[in-house]
Amino acid sequence: MTDTTHTQPIPPGRPARQRSPEFRFAADALGGLRQDLFHDAFAYRPLPPTEPGGRFTRRGSERLREYGAWAPHAVVVVLAGLSVFVALVSTYTGGLSGLLCGLLAGAPVLLTLVRPAGAFWASLAANTVALVLAGGSSGESPFPPGGFVGHLAVLTVVAARTRPRTAAWMWLLTAAYGVLADGLFGPSDFGYGSDLGPLLFFAGVFLLTVAIRQTLRQARREVSVHQTVTAHERSRRTLLEERTTIARELHDVVAHHMSVVAIQAEAAPYRVENPPPELEKAFATIRENAVAALTELRRVLGVVRAQDYEAPDAPQPTLADLDALLANVRDAGLDVTKTVTGAVRELPQGVELSAYRIVQEALSNTLRHAPGADAKVEIGYVLGGLGLRVVNGAPPAPGLIKPSPGAGHGITGMRERVSMLNGEMTASPTAEGGYEVAVFLPVPAAAPIEGEA
Repeated sequence: MTDTTHTQPIPPGRPARQRSPEFRFAADALGGLRQDLFHDAFAYRPLPPTEPGGRFTRRGSERLREYGAWAPHAVVVVLAGLSVFVALVSTYTGGLSGLLCGLLAGAPVLLTLVRPAGAFWASLAANTVALVLAGGSSGESPFPPGGFVGHLAVLTVVAARTRPRTAAWMWLLTAAYGVLADGLFGPSDFGYGSDLGPLLFFAGVFLLTVAIRQTLRQARREVSVHQTVTAHERSRRTLLEERTTIARELHDVVAHHMSVVAIQAEAAPYRVENPPPELEKAFATIRENAVAALTELRRVLGVVRAQDYEAPDAPQPTLADLDALLANVRDAGLDVTKTVTGAVRELPQGVELSAYRIVQEALSNTLRHAPGADAKVEIGYVLGGLGLRVVNGAPPAPGLIKPSPGAGHGITGMRERVSMLNGEMTASPTAEGGYEVAVFLPVPAAAPIEGEA
């Protein structure tokens, strides 16, 4: 196979130009400036209402929460009105120029509601026009009092609506504009007549506060997303582990039945005198299919089995072993009683195993979450299946034994077993402060009983 990639040769004597880290940093910074404050600067981006559950919408009546969603917009309007008020008080002389200076101070603040990046440039332009109208009088350079308040409001609102990088660029551009405007309209020595220093100081404090708040909010949002994804993955992994455990436990049950089928199919022709060839062929096919299914079952189980898994030596437990389980939990300090109703009969091994594991997990949860409480196990044999109910009382007053939080996987395992058998399950707290697990496992009336010939 030949390589068809073509590369353009570098002319001799002209080495490949490699950009320095400083050059790349400057290029990236200028690219960020263009993206933040020049590209679609006057695009329409209205400020949305506060989301439900926010600071202004989490308390109060429904009407107050509805109005609270527009609280940020009201704050911007108040800042715009404050800018107009300061401008009128400081520059109004009864003429049209004073009114115009007031409008120029408040309009950019209102513009932040719909065009945040454009409001920054509009604030600088409005301030320049206000300086020209004011005649560049000393003490009002480079920002008149109304423009001082208005530009601070614009910087804060735009920084809150954009990213921290934009706040840094606005501060630098404001400093550059202030130096230029101070040289054109103010004293040449940047003395006490200039308000550029106080403006940059307050702007730096406000912008830094907003940037830190945005960074913390973004960090909390990312942590919340990460926790959600982690919880989802943990739940998914738990589900897979529970299914694998169930598959391992049911292997012996299924393997036993398949082995019985294979043995009976092989022995059936010898129980009939002079069986027809068709019957012998049918039983041979049944045996071959049973052996093949058993082989595939063992192969699949070998794939899902963990490397450190050891097959149990004892047979899988059934409801006949429940008394031993109850004796063990009583030794652990749990006062548990058992009640059996209906005609006790032998059920399919899969149902017996699942019922035993459900009772075992429910009692383990009682020991873990309600130490010192009593428990009741009720088993009901009905015509259509098996009913289970495990309920514990309220835990006693807090003492030396503290509840263990656990991982919350027990309910998941029980639901998987019930779902596998097409059963029904409910798990919920009781009115007395305890917890109840109720399960019904259906068993067809014609289900074969193990041991029958």
